[in-house]
Amino acid sequence: MKLPIEEVTGEVRAALAAHPLVVVQAPPGAGKSTGLPLALLDEPWLAGQGVVMLQPRRVAARAVAARLAEGLGEEVGGTVGYRVRFDSRVSAATRLEVVTEGILTRRLQRDPELSGVGLVILDEFHERSLNADLALALLREVQGALRDDLRVLVMSATLDPALPGRLGAPLVESAGRAYPVEVRYLPTDPVGRVEELVARQVRAALDAEPGDVLAFLPGVREIRGAAALLSGVDAVVLALYGDLPVREQARALRPDADGRRKVVLATSIAETSLTIDGVRVVVDGGLSRTQAFDPATGLTRMVTGRVTRDAATQRAGR
Repeated sequence: MKLPIEEVTGEVRAALAAHPLVVVQAPPGAGKSTGLPLALLDEPWLAGQGVVMLQPRRVAARAVAARLAEGLGEEVGGTVGYRVRFDSRVSAATRLEVVTEGILTRRLQRDPELSGVGLVILDEFHERSLNADLALALLREVQGALRDDLRVLVMSATLDPALPGRLGAPLVESAGRAYPVEVRYLPTDPVGRVEELVARQVRAALDAEPGDVLAFLPGVREIRGAAALLSGVDAVVLALYGDLPVREQARALRPDADGRRKVVLATSIAETSLTIDGVRVVVDGGLSRTQAFDPATGLTRMVTGRVTRDAATQRAGR
């Protein structure tokens, strides 16, 4: 199947050949994370050097690396590898390395020249964080002082329209999705516990639509509550969150081995870069749990609140 991002691949190639920094904006499901990096591996300006690709979440880094390796017909650890905290699969043959924010920041501190790297891709840049912003700032310094041949590609589905101008970078846009997405809203703002509301909509989706269901909940407690409420449905119910063992995360991402329908109850880690095979319906609880600084105590705490419009758009495209 041809990915929508392929329509602008030539434009991205030309922009990177002429500019050290390029911004790409494409909607969820366009294939920017899994299609574009492979298309750039043999560019002449790369001169046989490697590519480092930043993913903000560990589960996304592993999943994207697996999808990229699959695109080459290889196993992870060959041409494509990954490095995340406490886990890595790379080899001497690895040319495309998917890493998380802390790994990239430490690599820049240890080796400011990024020896052997010709392109750094900052994926899902809308998930602004201190580490991602620091990485971009350090990369711009490296380009200006040490490596005028180093290219940087910033990618996201949702970007501040003023960002390319502030960075002095050309913008390449892709408007297509791999599949059409229809968004439906409840007629009124729901009242009650989010796990009960989501479980009710998941049951309705299983009755009305074919395929698997992906549902977003703010945290593990709500996931367990929704899973209990969904006992007895004609589908296997799986969880997906950051502290889940890697094997269980992989099970949630793959089609069921026995061909059963699947319900994946996920936190916001499934919001970006992950494509879960077989999902036809996404149920968005509309809430997320994030860290917030409390000036009264001087500490950070977890706060549950409504997701942003950009986050809701990301979820709809999974």
